[in-house]
Amino acid sequence: MNVAIACGGTGGHLFPGIAVAEALLSRGHDILLLISEKQIDATAVKDRKEFQIAKIPAIGLPKLLSTDVLLFAAKFLKGLNACRKIYRSFAPGVVLGMGGFTSTAPILAGRMAGLPAFIHESNAIPGKANLLNARLSDKVLIGFAECARHFPKSALEVTGTPIRGSLRAPVDRKDALRHLGLDENRKTVLVMGGSQGAHGINQAVVKALPRFHRSPVQFIHLTGKEDENSVSECYRAAGIPAFVSAFYHRMEEAYTLATVAIARSGAATLTELSYFNLPAILIPYPFASENHQLLNAEIFAKSSVAEVLEESRVKGDALGSLIDRFLKDEAEMNASRDRPRALAPETAANRIAEILERSYK
Repeated sequence: MNVAIACGGTGGHLFPGIAVAEALLSRGHDILLLISEKQIDATAVKDRKEFQIAKIPAIGLPKLLSTDVLLFAAKFLKGLNACRKIYRSFAPGVVLGMGGFTSTAPILAGRMAGLPAFIHESNAIPGKANLLNARLSDKVLIGFAECARHFPKSALEVTGTPIRGSLRAPVDRKDALRHLGLDENRKTVLVMGGSQGAHGINQAVVKALPRFHRSPVQFIHLTGKEDENSVSECYRAAGIPAFVSAFYHRMEEAYTLATVAIARSGAATLTELSYFNLPAILIPYPFASENHQLLNAEIFAKSSVAEVLEESRVKGDALGSLIDRFLKDEAEMNASRDRPRALAPETAANRIAEILERSYK
């Protein structure tokens, strides 16, 4: 069958969508990825020649009394018409949206064409877009069981959140150390703020660096584009070995080398941490809708070695002391490697693929 997957806008939508696309492709289906017009989407899929890819106009829903409502409506109609035109050419048998307003026009265009439509919600609390998308969909697929209370039970299935194939590829540690310019005899702290970086996390880590001046520690710090140069200079000034980059395409290497991670708590990030059983200090994005990243983090911490630190509490040496404790507590860190993966990401993509296959007539 032909499957249209709307998965653009953020890495949290895009990468799980790619994971489902990979699973469907391996089962003999043809895939169309519908992504946003953001540069980060284009960068992430530029080498994915096995899929058809189309960009569609989409922006988030503004406040109802805002003058931006007219811009939203115009963009939405443009995106809807683009999807209907694309579907006439590609002829999908089913449509899957991975969340956000990038999914709304593709889902609605699918329903207008009489196609089965599905939405995936990876977070513990759905955003406004998916509450709307769910009304247009045959079934809602969720990553966290705790999200079920927000949707009708009759049209709901817990699948987990998929993880893309590149992260499951075997990693040669020596090659990874060489690629990143790191020392095999040092413990490694991985710092990441999602696909576009996180200024708050970057600043908190930089303030904690003096604590590690003489420690056998090194960092992999993925800053996002805006902070790359300034953060890199801070590591040089502190005399601490580090690989600093806006973004890194071989995340399987970063996860494999890391002793502990410092990260936001978007669902895709937690899924990847779960797959690698990586101890984590989670600093939820404080402005996420409905504060869903905090709930994600709290749920994840119940079944993983993780500490939740709200950004408002990242003051003084709070983060530095927490990093230090994670690095020194070898017993807890080693125990984490033997724990069951919290979110079972290795099976999620195939679960979703099976659901889509059952819907196809």
